[in-house]
Amino acid sequence: MSKRVQAKYKINRRLGENLWGRPKSPVNKREYGPGQHGQRRKGKVSDFGTQMVAKQKLKGYYGNLTERQFRNLYAEAVRRRGDTGENLIGLLEQRLDAIVYRLKFVPTVFSARQLVNHGHVKVNGRRVNIPSYQVKVGDVIELTQRAKEMALVMEAGASSEREIPDYISFDGHKATYIRVPTLSDVPYPVQMEPNLVVEFYSR
Repeated sequence: MSKRVQAKYKINRRLGENLWGRPKSPVNKREYGPGQHGQRRKGKVSDFGTQMVAKQKLKGYYGNLTERQFRNLYAEAVRRRGDTGENLIGLLEQRLDAIVYRLKFVPTVFSARQLVNHGHVKVNGRRVNIPSYQVKVGDVIELTQRAKEMALVMEAGASSEREIPDYISFDGHKATYIRVPTLSDVPYPVQMEPNLVVEFYSR
C-alpha cells in the first residue's frame, strides 16, 4: 500500500495541479500549496526544479510510487530500445493497478492498488495480488465475482468521470490489453513531461 493513501490530495496541493482531474480535489478551490507558507509568492524555478516537479507529477499520478520503484522503471526504460520517455510511460501503463484504474473498476489509483493487493483481480484466469505486475499485450484482465458485487466497483463503473482508453478492449466482463500506449494515447488530466524526467535522472 502507498504511504500516501490518506493524504493523496496533498500531492495535488503541493504541485498546484489536479493530478487525477477529480471534482473533489482541493486544488479546485485552493490553488496554493498546503501549510502556513503555502500562499507565499513563488520564486523563479530552476531547470532542476522543473525536472523535479515533472518527476513528482508522474510518480504521484500512479499512486505516489516509491523512489526505488520509479527509478527501477526508469532503468528498464533506458535499457529498452526507442525513446526512453515513451518507454517509461509504456511501463507505467502496463502496471496492473494502472490498468485496473483505466478500466474504471475503481475511482482512484490508490483504490486500484488496494483491489489488486486483496486478490480481487485475475490475469489470464489466475489471481494476481501484485500491483506492479507488468501486464503483457494479449493478457486478459477481469475481476473476481466477489469484487464485481462491491458497491465501490459498481459506482466507479457507472461514473462518467473517465473513459476507458482504446488500447484496452473491454466487453463489460473481461478486458484485453491490446497494445502498449504512447504518451499521446494516455488520458492524463494534466500535462506530463517524461522528457524532463529523463533529463532529471540522466544528470
